[in-house]
Amino acid sequence: MTTADFLLIDNSNSFTKFALSTRKEVGPSRKLATRTITPDALKNVLVGWQWETVVICSVVPEVGERLVEYFDPRPVLRVTAKVKLGVGVDYPKPATIGADRLANAAAAWARFGGPVVVVDFGTAVSFDVVSVDGKYVGGVIAPGLEAMTHYLHTRTALLPEITLLEPPSAIGKSTKHAMLSGAVHGYRGLVREILREIGDELGKPRKLAVVATGGYAELIAAKLPEIRQVIPELTLDGLRIIGMLNR
Repeated sequence: MTTADFLLIDNSNSFTKFALSTRKEVGPSRKLATRTITPDALKNVLVGWQWETVVICSVVPEVGERLVEYFDPRPVLRVTAKVKLGVGVDYPKPATIGADRLANAAAAWARFGGPVVVVDFGTAVSFDVVSVDGKYVGGVIAPGLEAMTHYLHTRTALLPEITLLEPPSAIGKSTKHAMLSGAVHGYRGLVREILREIGDELGKPRKLAVVATGGYAELIAAKLPEIRQVIPELTLDGLRIIGMLNR
């Protein structure tokens, strides 16, 4: 039996990650496809784990409620703009900020200070900005890489579904090759331009840390020098930090 201070849950659109955590670091993790979450599936994925408090961020309200109900009456901390985050919130409607974005901001600020931008490559790609004085000030949301390529496949007669990887060259020598080039190089262009615009609005700071996380972070960041570091478990680490602040 593995025991820990926290059970961290990152409930996103495609997958839900579960991880045990001490007060100082994130430990072993497991995941389920979000659409498959049931009481039996939760029982199986959590077998052999014990914890004191659940810390959860959810962007799928129906599943988030289901998760909270499953753990009742054990302690559950739901991440919102109302809990202690370690960062301030300078945003017109704080309740509308995705909980995963708040967790990312908390983790990025703790590691890098500010200003810092988190690029999260999920079902959508989100950019979240923490100012030099440690406040979440907003961000950008764009279609995710997989969503874009899947749309091309479903909306055209001849374009296939592709597995995303580094294209061998910019000029495609086959349909799949051409789609890979458009997806990967085009997506890097999207990310680079959005980061440039964010930097301009922040007054072109001399040191703007950019950190990436999420499914395609390694692929896209590989040739984007603007991204300082890829941290796969950034969201979970943010949940750990928030759990500590609200114990």
